[in-house]
Amino acid sequence: MADKIHCVRKTLRLRPTEADLLAERADKANMSEAEYLRLLINQRPNCYPAIRKLLKDLINEMNRIGNNINQITHRNNMGFYSADDKNQLVAYMKKLNISIEEAVKTFGDNENSTYEKR
Repeated sequence: MADKIHCVRKTLRLRPTEADLLAERADKANMSEAEYLRLLINQRPNCYPAIRKLLKDLINEMNRIGNNINQITHRNNMGFYSADDKNQLVAYMKKLNISIEEAVKTFGDNENSTYEKR
């Protein structure tokens, strides 16, 4: 029985080398060939597993840093703010900036992005 979401069937002709490349790239992405072709057609970055994992890791890192910033702010409001707290805050912000820069370098530049080189 046909899938209700994917109900339109298309026939595609490929050279043997293209068919092998499609099979290899789909396998590398742990997808069926049809799923991989739909991914390429949609071109939504959040469809790529590597991008989803990176975004999840960034969100988790931001949450941890936010928690630490809240603790420092609480100590400041209580009158216990110190130079060490300021240094910690600067270090957390640098760490966050580095994480975001890595994400942009990895996935932000369309010509050099990892997910398009599959």
